Amino acid sequence: MKSELFGVFGTKSDFDQLRSSADFDRIITGNSVVVGIRDPTLDSPGRTSTHVDQSSSGLCVVYGDVFLRGESVAVNSHQTTAATLYNTFLDWDFDALGLDQLNGSYLAVLDTEDKAIIATDPISSRECFYTETPVGRVFGTDLSQLVRVQNVFRDELQCNEQGLREFLQFGVVFGDQTTLKGVNRIPFDGYLTATTTGTLARFVYEPQAFDYVTELATRLEHAIKYRGQLSQEQATTAPDTKTGLLLSAGFDSRVILAALPEGTIDICYTIGSPETPEVRVAQKVAAQYGAEHVTLPVTTAYLDISPEVTQYTNGLRESLHIHHRGHRESIAVDQMFHGLFLDTLLRNRYIPRETLTIPLLNRKFPLSDLAKNPDIPALFEQTFGFESGDRILDEFDVFSSGNKQYSERSGKPIDPEQYLHETIEREYQAGFTRTDSPHNAAALLGIKCKSSLPFRSQLSDQYTETLIAADAGLLEWHLQTPPEYRTDRTYQEALKRIDSDIFRYRPPDRPHRTYQANQVEKFVRKIIPGISTFGTPWPDRDEIYAEANLDREFMLRPDLQGLSTRSKLRIRDAKHWGEFIEII
Repeated sequence: MKSELFGVFGTKSDFDQLRSSADFDRIITGNSVVVGIRDPTLDSPGRTSTHVDQSSSGLCVVYGDVFLRGESVAVNSHQTTAATLYNTFLDWDFDALGLDQLNGSYLAVLDTEDKAIIATDPISSRECFYTETPVGRVFGTDLSQLVRVQNVFRDELQCNEQGLREFLQFGVVFGDQTTLKGVNRIPFDGYLTATTTGTLARFVYEPQAFDYVTELATRLEHAIKYRGQLSQEQATTAPDTKTGLLLSAGFDSRVILAALPEGTIDICYTIGSPETPEVRVAQKVAAQYGAEHVTLPVTTAYLDISPEVTQYTNGLRESLHIHHRGHRESIAVDQMFHGLFLDTLLRNRYIPRETLTIPLLNRKFPLSDLAKNPDIPALFEQTFGFESGDRILDEFDVFSSGNKQYSERSGKPIDPEQYLHETIEREYQAGFTRTDSPHNAAALLGIKCKSSLPFRSQLSDQYTETLIAADAGLLEWHLQTPPEYRTDRTYQEALKRIDSDIFRYRPPDRPHRTYQANQVEKFVRKIIPGISTFGTPWPDRDEIYAEANLDREFMLRPDLQGLSTRSKLRIRDAKHWGEFIEII
C-alpha cells in the first residue's frame, strides 16, 4: 500500500525487529510507542501530521484526512494538527481525550511520559488492527503486515471460524474480530493501549428538536466547501493537480458538484455502459456543473481479484464494493471526491419502516412510518445479502483443497435461520449502550459494519481522498436528529437549499420524491409487459461472473458451482485473501 501506519508499544530496537525503516517516510519514537508512517500527503494541509515533544519524548501522530474543527482553512494550512492535539492530551482521561477538536477520518496516536493510546475517529472510518508479540503489542492499518509480523514468531496463524463464517454468510465480519485468531481490531469509536482496549462515548444518540432541513443543508454545504478549499491548498505545491469525482446518477455525489465552485472538479467518472440511463443522467449532471465526464466501461475486470485489490478488503469485507477496481489506469486524477456513506448517515439506509402487504400481489410496500415492532434480522438479511439457501460452512468444506489457514471447521450443523437471528440479534443488542431507540440501534449496526469500506480504502490509498461523511458536523446532525426525520424527504429538501436546480435531472430509478412512490412504480414496471424496468445503478455481477467464466476457479469443487454468484464471490474473496497473507 502507498499509505500505512504501523507501530509497537516498545522501543526502537523492538520496532526494527519487525519492520525496516526503509518502509516508511517517517519514524518517530516516544516514551513507550514507536510509530512508522508512510503517506504521500504527510504534512499537507488537512492531512497526516506528527509532533514530537523534545522536552519529554512524547509524541502525537494524526493519520488520515483530518483537521482542527472550527478553525479556518488558513489556520489548518499552517498549524500542525498533531501538535495542537498533543498539548490538549497532556490533561486527558478516557472520557476527555481532546479528540473532539478533530474533524475528519483519522487515527490518533498519543504518547506522553506516563500514558499512551491509539484512538479511532467516532465512526472508525479508518480501521486499526493489533496483535500480541514477544516484543510487545503491535498495531497498524494494514492487517497483512500484522500477519507477516506474527509469522516471524509462530508457525502459522489459525482461522477464526466465527469470523470466516460471518464473512461468507453476510459479507462482513462483525465486532472487533477478524478472520484470524490473535489479530483483532480497535473497537468502534474506541481506543487501544499497551494492555487494554476500550470504547469512547462520542458516537452516542441524543435526539433534539431543531430545524433539521436547514441544519443539514448548512452543515453539508460547509463540509463539502471546506474540503474543497483544503484540496486547493494541497494543490498549491503541484500546479498540475487534477481533481476527480466518482459520480453516479444519485444524490450523494451530485451534491458535491453543487456545493463546490465550478471548476473545482475537473473530471467526473461513472461506471457503466454509455447507453444506460444511469450513465446518461450522470453525463447531464456533470455538464450541468461544468465538469468533464468520462464513462468507465464495464468489463470482466470489474471482478478483478489481484493482490492489489485483495489487500483493501483485509479479509473482512467483499471486494465487489470496489466498483472502480478495473480502471486504475483509466482514472487520471490526483485528488478524488466521492459521496460514500452519506446515505448511511443522512437518510436512514438501515431504518426499518412499516410495510403494507397486498396478498393479491404477494408484495410488501414500504410506508413512511417507522416500524413499531421491527424485524431486525429480516432487515439485515436483505441488506447484507444473507444467503440462507447456501449453507456454506455447514454442508461444504469450502477450502478442502485450498488455503491452510481456512481449512478448519467444527463440523457442527448450522441452521441458517437460527444463525441469522442469533448473529444479528447479538450485534443489534450491543448498540443499546449508545441509544435507547430500536431504530437508532439498527442504524448503528449498519454504521459499525460499513460493508462498502473497501471502496473507500482503495481510493484513499491511490489518491488524495477525503471522506465527507466523516465530517464532525454531519455526525452531530445524525446523532441529534430523530430517526423519523432522517428521511429521503429531509435529505432532498436540504439538497434543494444548497442548489434549487439540483434535481434538474432526477436519478432514473427515483423519478419521484418519496421512496414509497419509487418502490410502487418499480413494482408496476416489473409486472406490466412492454414497460422497461428501472434497472440498477451497478453492473450485473451475475452476467460479469458468467462472462469471465469464474466458475473455473471451482473446477475441483463442482459441489460449490451451484451456489449463488454472491456466495461464490465471497468464497473467492476469502480464498484469495488467505493466499495473499500466506505469501506475505
